[in-house]
Amino acid sequence: MAATSSAFVSGLGSSSTFLTGGKRSRDLLSAGLGARAIPAFTPGKLIVAAAAVQPKKSWIPGVRGGGNFIDPEWLDGSLPGDYGFDPLGLGKDPAFLKWYREAELIHGRWAMAAVVGIFVGQAWSGIPWFEAGAAPGAVAPFSFGSLLGTQLLLMGWVESKRWADFFNPDSQSVEWATPWSRTAENFANATGEQGYPGGKFFDPLGLAGTLKDGVYIPDGVKLERLKLAEIKHARIAMLAMLIFYFEAGQGKTPLGALGL
Repeated sequence: MAATSSAFVSGLGSSSTFLTGGKRSRDLLSAGLGARAIPAFTPGKLIVAAAAVQPKKSWIPGVRGGGNFIDPEWLDGSLPGDYGFDPLGLGKDPAFLKWYREAELIHGRWAMAAVVGIFVGQAWSGIPWFEAGAAPGAVAPFSFGSLLGTQLLLMGWVESKRWADFFNPDSQSVEWATPWSRTAENFANATGEQGYPGGKFFDPLGLAGTLKDGVYIPDGVKLERLKLAEIKHARIAMLAMLIFYFEAGQGKTPLGALGL
């Protein structure tokens, strides 16, 4: 499997470096997702301590057998929230599995924010979420065109930086890439794990670490617990948004469906 993954990424990289980045990026994508390691941290150092491999969990725990449909061999339980659910085999290639997990995280975080926004927005204004943009003064003083252009510009900037950081970790924590900040350190990855930057800027409440003498020290145990909680909530939020879309097609709202 690893050889197949490396051959695939190398072939893809030979035709399009845009999709895979440089050699370092292809090496990162080709790396398999082995046994999970829980990072232990000290100021200025990143120490990775190998954790005991836990038994694989199943999305149908009462069923035995079923081959790769029930217990896919390419999912080893090392990812937070990995219950062996991949009936379409999307994660067979480690390179794609790494990207799909990144996509799941981002979509899930947006979905969680959207679900809260939909409930709070309608409770505050009384306007259904799918009609809020057409309400008088909803986007004032901006026209739809200027608002769309601004969103495309800002989101394009942020997403391009995330894309670059995925293929070349820590490449964006430099002064020229963070013109709005006095120090690039605020945007550095304090945990060393893709998708979980932590630090004073991304974890201001210290939920997954502590501040000691102005230095952010991540807590590996707390981080692992929060990663699992986040992916579970993210998946529920994505399912909720799917339901909201179906309800909107019938002219209904989440609060209306609840009788509120």
